[in-house]
Amino acid sequence: MATINENYLKLPGSYLFAEIARRVAKFKEENPSANVIRLGIGDVTRPLPQSVITGLHAAVDEMANENTFRGYGPEQGYQFLIEKIIQTDYNPRGIQLDVDEVFVSDGSKSDVGNIQEIFGLENRVAITDPVYPVYLDTNVMAGRTGALGQDGRFGNVVYLTCNAENKFVPQLPSEKVDLIYICMPNNPTGTTLTKDELKVWVDYAKKHNSIILYDAAYEAYIQEEGIPHSIYEIEGAKDVAIEFRSFSKNAGFTGTRCAFTVVPKTVKALTAAGELYPLNKLWNRRQTTKFNGTPYIIQKGAEAVYSPQGQQEIKALISYYMANAKVIREGLASIGLEVYGGVNAPYIWLKAPNGMDSWAFFDKLLTEAHLVGTPGSGFGPAGQGYFRLTAFGNQENTLEAVERIKTRLRV
Repeated sequence: MATINENYLKLPGSYLFAEIARRVAKFKEENPSANVIRLGIGDVTRPLPQSVITGLHAAVDEMANENTFRGYGPEQGYQFLIEKIIQTDYNPRGIQLDVDEVFVSDGSKSDVGNIQEIFGLENRVAITDPVYPVYLDTNVMAGRTGALGQDGRFGNVVYLTCNAENKFVPQLPSEKVDLIYICMPNNPTGTTLTKDELKVWVDYAKKHNSIILYDAAYEAYIQEEGIPHSIYEIEGAKDVAIEFRSFSKNAGFTGTRCAFTVVPKTVKALTAAGELYPLNKLWNRRQTTKFNGTPYIIQKGAEAVYSPQGQQEIKALISYYMANAKVIREGLASIGLEVYGGVNAPYIWLKAPNGMDSWAFFDKLLTEAHLVGTPGSGFGPAGQGYFRLTAFGNQENTLEAVERIKTRLRV
C-alpha cells in the first residue's frame, strides 16, 4: 500500500487563511444580513491598469493568428519581459544582471515555496517570527524541521523574534544557520530595514556561507528614502542572496499570476563533496523539469507594466492603497491602539487591546464591527497578541471599516 509524506502531519490543522474563511463563513451563515468588510487576506481590489489590459488583448489577438501564435515558451520566461525587468527595476539602482539570472514564474508564493527544493534537508533554517507562513510550512513539508512543540515552534528551526521591543528588526542568530528567510517590506508587520541593517545580514551570510532568501514582493510600496528596494543594493549580496519579486501587489496581478526570481550566478552552495556549485543552475534545472513557463499572454501584460503609461498607472495604484493605509493607521492610533507599519507597506500591524490574544480579537472584531483581519498568531508565536489589517480594500470600505472600529468596537 502507498504511504504518505508524514511531514505534512506535523502541520497545524489548516492553513491560516483557510481557518479565517471557515470562521467568516460560519458568522455569515448565522448573520446573513451582516455586511462584512474584509481587510484580512492581502488581495487587491482595484482593476488591472489599462496598459496591462491593452497588452493582454493584443497578445490574445496574436494567439488567434497562425503567424503570431505561440505554444510552449521558455520555462525561464520570455526575454522581452526579462530585459524590461532588468532595465527598469535593477539598472537604475546600479545593479547589473544577466538575462539568465532572472526567472519569470506564476507567483512569488510558488517560488518561495519551491526554492527550498534545491537545498539539502540537513540545512538549518532561520525565519523571522512573525513571518509569512509559506516559508516555514514548505520546509516542514520537505522534512527539514522537527515536530511542532508546545511553544508553537518547530524543532530544528531558528526563530528570530520581531516585536515592539526590538522595533521589529530581526537580530542575528546566536548559532550558525544555513538558510535565512527575510521579507522586506515585511509581511505581516509592515516594517522595513535600512541599508545598514540589511548589510548586517549580508555580512553574516558571507561569514557563515549562508544563503539569504529575500522576499521583496512589496518593494514598490516603499515611500521613504534610504530603504533598499533590492537586497542587491547591498555590497556583496549577489554572492549570498536570491531575491523574489511579484506583479501581484504593484500591478494587481493576484488573479493574473506573474512574478520573477533573481538567482545570480555568483550564489553558490556546497555539494556533499565540499565543492561549490552555482544555485542558478539548480533552479534552472528545477524550473525546466517542473514548470512549463508563465503564459505568453500574461507575460505580455506584465511587459506593459514597464511602459511609460504602465509605470504611471502602477504608481497611482500604489498611492491609492497607501492612502488607505494612512486612513487605517491614523484612525486606529486616534483611539489609542498601538499601531505599526502602513508607511512603507500596505499592511498595518496592531497590538490587540487589553492583552487579548489574536484569535479572540479576530472574533471580537468580526462580531462587533463585522470586520475581518488576520490574527497575528497565525504568523508565528511572536505574533500572539497582534493583528494584521491590509490596505487593499477599496476606499469606501476602508473608511467605513475605520469608522466601525471607532464606534462599535468596545476596547
